[in-house]
Amino acid sequence: MNGQSAASIRLETLETPSQLRDFLALPHRLYAEDSAWIAPLTLEQRQRFSPKNHFFQHARWRGWVAYRDGVPVGRITAQVDELHQAHHGDHVGYFGMVEGDDDAEVFAALFEAAESWLRSEGMQRARGPLNLHINEEVGLLVDGFDTPPFVLMGHARPFYGERIESHGYRGARDLLAYHIRPDFEAPRVMTKLAERVSGRVTVRALDRARIDAEAAVMLEIFNDAWKHNWGFVPLGEEDWADTVKTLTRLMPDDYIQIAEYDGEPVAFIVALPNINEAARDLKGRLFPFGWLKLLWRLKVRHPRTARVPLMGVKQEFQHSRLGPTLAFMVIDAVRKALHARGVEDVEMGWILEDNDGMRNIIETIGGQAYKRYRVYEKPL
Repeated sequence: MNGQSAASIRLETLETPSQLRDFLALPHRLYAEDSAWIAPLTLEQRQRFSPKNHFFQHARWRGWVAYRDGVPVGRITAQVDELHQAHHGDHVGYFGMVEGDDDAEVFAALFEAAESWLRSEGMQRARGPLNLHINEEVGLLVDGFDTPPFVLMGHARPFYGERIESHGYRGARDLLAYHIRPDFEAPRVMTKLAERVSGRVTVRALDRARIDAEAAVMLEIFNDAWKHNWGFVPLGEEDWADTVKTLTRLMPDDYIQIAEYDGEPVAFIVALPNINEAARDLKGRLFPFGWLKLLWRLKVRHPRTARVPLMGVKQEFQHSRLGPTLAFMVIDAVRKALHARGVEDVEMGWILEDNDGMRNIIETIGGQAYKRYRVYEKPL
């Protein structure tokens, strides 16, 4: 911590284009010497804070930038998601997008602003970091700083956890990310279980010609499969449809696999090319020529890494022998698609640390936990 006083910190509410530029540019300075950090695409970050973001149809938020001597030294957001309140009714608000210098006064100013606003909105507990909600980037990286983040996963500076905890926050849940090679040899016990149900279970790739219907199928499975998970908030139809259309522009059809049991869709999995690998040297910029490099690397060269951000098995099967079998079958189908395109390393996550069933399946096929993220909470 430097020795300057809190009085030298000026906190501004995020309102103007210049403030947003400072907000988005801050990590570029903070991580300038961190070889593991990958700059997010600035265009994508701007769209995240656009009024067109479907999240803001059911959420209120504020953002702040901290300045010292005119230089941005910290940032934070606070969010109240009405869908969360409707589903849980627990008066929990979120904080997110936390970045800052290693300075206790900076973090004090940021959290005082976020917590004060959450209280004014009737919230009784703060949870985060969520960037910006439970179905986006979740948790603070607390272990695994030496490797770059995969697409849609966060990075952090090692002292962030200590700074957050110094303001009374305690870990609520830990989330794990797993490494797995797509050329794994499936355990015989899993293949035998799959063989037994092969007459009733069909695993198929996404049908792009029916993209709207396929998006609806996956949404229905996801909202059913995840509904009892900690912190769950259902995905909205419009938001999910836009997400699927955006993602499918970046990946082959067989990167999405859907399992049907007696003709009824009951499980699915989504794999993404690791855009971070393709964008690592772009420094967040797509113009003037960055977008050409990115498209060529995604569509022609193909990244050698990928991430599985979504998988779901309907509730009615989760506590039966068929549940793990369905999970294995969609994992096996998508790993074959990845391996066929030269993918050598896959990240699966995030996985709740106490999700023993899913962790057992991943570890049985050779997955190794290599990153840990933490979601913090604090009574307000």
